[in-house]
Amino acid sequence: MTAPTTPHVDIHRAGDRMKTRISWLDSKHSFSFGQHYDPDNTHHGVLMVNNDDIVMPGQGFDTHPHRDMEIVTWVLRGSLVHQDSIGHSGVIYPGLAQRMSAGTGILHSEKNDSWRLAGSQHDEHAEPVRFIQMWVLPDEPGISPGYEQLEIDDELMRGGLVPVASGMPAHRNQSAITIANSGAALHVARLQPGGSVQLPEAPYLHLFVAEGEVSLEGAGILSEGDAVRLTASGGQRLSADAPAEVLVWEMHGRLGG
Repeated sequence: MTAPTTPHVDIHRAGDRMKTRISWLDSKHSFSFGQHYDPDNTHHGVLMVNNDDIVMPGQGFDTHPHRDMEIVTWVLRGSLVHQDSIGHSGVIYPGLAQRMSAGTGILHSEKNDSWRLAGSQHDEHAEPVRFIQMWVLPDEPGISPGYEQLEIDDELMRGGLVPVASGMPAHRNQSAITIANSGAALHVARLQPGGSVQLPEAPYLHLFVAEGEVSLEGAGILSEGDAVRLTASGGQRLSADAPAEVLVWEMHGRLGG
């Protein structure tokens, strides 16, 4: 499939997202997910899932399977404990990028219970964890399962659009953790008041406002939870009048293309 040539900007507001709400979980889905299915909203580029999750203390996702997906988790506040069937475990917190390659199959759990790793079962910990979990198709199915995490907080403090997870050759010597898709990269920017960044140019871009409020050239004000799907575009200036954090997927391919 040839790359699209007609620029298109499609804004999706936070309040229009599909939602899953139960006693311990508040999850908002940018794309079809679980029992929420919309045939016109299944992906953009190779990005299949962009879930905005809040998990209550002491709760979380019990052990469950994944296959043939690159799963990137970005914590905004609190901490999340990851454990998987290939022996990896760790605590994910703001500024720490995590990637799990499901490949031929993996089991994992994600819990808001990091204090228990220190041996305390009666901690008064009461902070929910909020994180964005994103699923991207790999270049090929059937790869070996894998896991990687990397501290990127120092890079983010310097400003600019920082590559956080990427399979693109251009980012091999930069801060990004590796994903098994050679045409996709996740960038994150922490914008201070008056700060701005320029979006990369790509056939497909997905911009998500994780925190705060920003202004996108040609599109106007975007609030927390808003997303923009851009096609055959890029180069626009993104700016903030107050602290904000944005996640930008740069993608040079799409599902089926």
